[in-house]
Amino acid sequence: VQLQASGGGLVQAGGSLRLSCVVSGGTFRRYALGWFRQAPGQERDFVAGMKLSDGYGVYAESVKGRFTISRDHAKNTAYLQMNSLRPDDTAVYFCAADPSMITSNLASQNAYRYWGQGTLVTVSS
Repeated sequence: VQLQASGGGLVQAGGSLRLSCVVSGGTFRRYALGWFRQAPGQERDFVAGMKLSDGYGVYAESVKGRFTISRDHAKNTAYLQMNSLRPDDTAVYFCAADPSMITSNLASQNAYRYWGQGTLVTVSS
């Protein structure tokens, strides 16, 4: 299974970006998919996660109401729509997937087996 994240870039505070994560080599709807981020000098943190089969999603408190996770089964792609971006959203964003995730583990990075490379999001003030 391979994950390819893309869509990062430089945006002004208040702006929007949409990240994409293409999942290849597995049955897309079987997976749970999570987005995580790592700011410079900090640990990697959970952002959002979704059971791809039914669309059940969870979010970190810091992004609730601003970020939305979604998926397109036809394209084997998950998205993270990020609105009202703030400078403290600046980080490298990673997507991760696992075929046997239980709902209560969606926010746990240790529960994800497969990881994509990161995509850098920079929010200027």
